[in-house]
Amino acid sequence: MGKYTLPELPYAYDALEPHIDAKTMEIHHTKHHQKYTDTLNGALEKCSSEIQNKDILEILSDLSKVPDDVRGAINFNGGGFDNHRLFWHNMKPNGGGEPGGAVADAINSSFGSFADFKEKFSSTTVVIQGSGWGWLVYNPSTSKVEYKSMPNQTSPRTEGLVPLLGCDVWEHAYYLKYQNKRPDYIAAWWNVVNWDEVNNRLSKAK
Repeated sequence: MGKYTLPELPYAYDALEPHIDAKTMEIHHTKHHQKYTDTLNGALEKCSSEIQNKDILEILSDLSKVPDDVRGAINFNGGGFDNHRLFWHNMKPNGGGEPGGAVADAINSSFGSFADFKEKFSSTTVVIQGSGWGWLVYNPSTSKVEYKSMPNQTSPRTEGLVPLLGCDVWEHAYYLKYQNKRPDYIAAWWNVVNWDEVNNRLSKAK
């Protein structure tokens, strides 16, 4: 079927230097994201046409509709496909700083201040056991933004949440440059955050 293809990066592999190195970006994109994409397509081939015709966002939002024998594969690889598609656009050259607009207001409302949010996001994401993601999400049921950590590649969408900003703390996201120093990687990652994109996602989520 080959429904999904690897999306191109919106910048060159070396564009986020020195914070995230070019070799890590290249391997992360062409090997890991490609693998999630290919394996997702393979899992979807085992599903009915009804499932195949749905967008991955709709599928992740209600995995109960997916057959038991492929649900785990679609949760993992569909999440991996979508998480990384978001992740690349979460970042940009000369990013970072503090957000403005609706995201700033939402963060202040939920966390008290940007400094408090950043501390909570960093400290909670650092201690994720094994592999996973730290997320700023929008919760439609409360109309608030929240912090949410998710294991492996499971998408916040599986819990009815809208992902706005995600930090990938799988080792393949940082090990070449930072080795086991996950806190250093997260501290550097803040320098490439694309707050314009986060604001765009929040406006669509509302």
